[in-house]
Amino acid sequence: MEFGRLFELVIAASLINNFVFTRFLGLCIFFGVSKKMETAVGMSITFIAVMVVSAAFSWLIFNYVMLPFDITFLKIVIFIGVVAALVQASDSIVRKVSPALYYKLGVYLALIATNCIIIAVPLINAGEGYSFIESLFFGFGSGVGFALALIIMASIREKLELANVPEPFKGMPIAFVTTGLIALAFTGFAGLITL
Repeated sequence: MEFGRLFELVIAASLINNFVFTRFLGLCIFFGVSKKMETAVGMSITFIAVMVVSAAFSWLIFNYVMLPFDITFLKIVIFIGVVAALVQASDSIVRKVSPALYYKLGVYLALIATNCIIIAVPLINAGEGYSFIESLFFGFGSGVGFALALIIMASIREKLELANVPEPFKGMPIAFVTTGLIALAFTGFAGLITL
């Protein structure tokens, strides 16, 4: 596997086809966790870890169980089960390692299990026929893209708390406007790499 192809996969997943800004997936957690930088960074690390590990397990299950037994029609159900198990594990780890972060993430940590980004990664891996290494890099790139989106938005929203925003735009309206503007900026990456 050549390194250039893997690098392109990471760049494409994180910038060009960013799940938040170009595919508009995972917006519930995106808007819920991007209020403060501390929670955005914590969720970013958790998200990247869950994405990479779920991509690995899902690839193994898909190629060594589902394809041989011709049960690929159960992809969504099985991938949700894999992700739910991993989220439960990450929930326990975050609770033990950083109780303060666990408290701040609240319900959003549990929502990772049904997040469309986490489910999209194994589905895209299976649909594109990526190898095991490509699946890992795609999962990592997707996680980095989500982390980038969270951190950019958290930094902007922290500044917006101090800004003189017109009353009708305070809170979520300005967050939606800001997200739309960032999404427009991310469309500039569209011609960077063609996969």
